[in-house]
Amino acid sequence: MNLSEYPRPALTVDMVVFSWQAGKLYVLLVQRGAQPFAGEWALPGGFVNIDEPLEAAAARELAEETGLTGMDLEQLHTYGEPQRDPRGRVVTVAYLAVLPPSAALDVHGADDAARAGWFPIDDLPQLAFDHSQIVADAVRHLMTIGMLKHWNV
Repeated sequence: MNLSEYPRPALTVDMVVFSWQAGKLYVLLVQRGAQPFAGEWALPGGFVNIDEPLEAAAARELAEETGLTGMDLEQLHTYGEPQRDPRGRVVTVAYLAVLPPSAALDVHGADDAARAGWFPIDDLPQLAFDHSQIVADAVRHLMTIGMLKHWNV
């Protein structure tokens, strides 16, 4: 089989990081500093390097864009709708993390993220790409495993 006969999609990782603050569930977002969707809010994430394991790419992108390190990331789902990214065929692997209530929540935008911040899950801005769907799937996953029941969400 000659693999060069097959078009190659790009591969990205996106991270859904939740925190529990003052009785509410929050999600970490970054404001995009570059096109596409410059100025809009999105999940932290980016392209996987050709020689990089997925988990390493997720940890790297999260650190580069928000300053968060040492997170336990769980693979959530793979998203591959052909039109999900206006730059072309991009498949993303989404990761999930839930910070304990005692975790440090100081984040800052860096790399290609203009800003980073925590948003209450029930009052999110419009999100770039298909990130609203990814956040909804992450919340549904937390409900399925009973984590949100513990927090009365």
